[in-house]
Amino acid sequence: MSINWLRVVSPSIVKLPPLLPFSYSSPSSCSCFSSVVVAMSYDKELTAAKKAASLAARLCQKVQKSLLQSDVQSKNDRSPVTVADYGSQALVSFVLQQEFPAEFSLVGEEDSKDLRKDGAQELVERITKLVNDSLVSDGSYGVTLSTEDVLKAIDSGKSEGGSQGRHWVLDPIDGTKGFLRGGQYAIALALLDRGKVVLGVLACPNLPLTPINDQRSPNNEVGCLFFAEVGGGSYMQPLDGSSTVKVQVSGVENPEEASFFESYEAAHSMHDLSSLIAQKLGVWSWMLQGTLWTFLRESCLIWTQASLLPIRS
Repeated sequence: MSINWLRVVSPSIVKLPPLLPFSYSSPSSCSCFSSVVVAMSYDKELTAAKKAASLAARLCQKVQKSLLQSDVQSKNDRSPVTVADYGSQALVSFVLQQEFPAEFSLVGEEDSKDLRKDGAQELVERITKLVNDSLVSDGSYGVTLSTEDVLKAIDSGKSEGGSQGRHWVLDPIDGTKGFLRGGQYAIALALLDRGKVVLGVLACPNLPLTPINDQRSPNNEVGCLFFAEVGGGSYMQPLDGSSTVKVQVSGVENPEEASFFESYEAAHSMHDLSSLIAQKLGVWSWMLQGTLWTFLRESCLIWTQASLLPIRS
């Protein structure tokens, strides 16, 4: 799943050609979900992950507000990357290393190669300042990082993971295009233990705290943190850590009462096929935040997908 700009889907009513029989497999029978989970607590890890993702979200909020064209570079895959990408990964990497120095492994999306090139010093200094400002506002560690410290923290995300031990998986900004246009994006963080996803945290800095059809948030407050520990349920709270709310699976059984959405970006979606499937199933409802039943998207990379598995399982 990619937290890009979301595209509300309202299929038009047309006569459809016959489709092949359609069947649905529950998450418990899907190969991407583990049927056997070791009974143990990951409370300490979840607390650290929430802290790291929240700090990264605050940094990203600050950068987005003052977004300048000079902040944007170009990746090999031609998707834009910003100061916030690097700062987010540096912050998450630093926090997790501080909390778990003896067992730290991070599969991240960024590295410092481009930041070490001639002409990137100003960019590196800005990233370093943003990271240090974030750490000062948190007040937990009492350190000031040098530019080299920040570059090393970014490069700490070079782990290849594996089926042994524990590995954190991070997408420092999932939805870069949405971020650049002032829209939706997320910081996605997950923990794998012996190859199984055991917790996930999704920080959504621009997501409203209440559904868009709910009038209980008169100030249009935004900034959500979704998190889950395997076997422990899924929850949502504001980025400040207050008012935790349990996230539950909908009891809707009639497809006509269900809602779905898909990625706004057509490059990794099949809008025509999604619409066809929705019509065949009789799904007509508009998508409202907080009332999502179905999401349609093509396959993703590990850092895009991992944090969502325990949240949706």
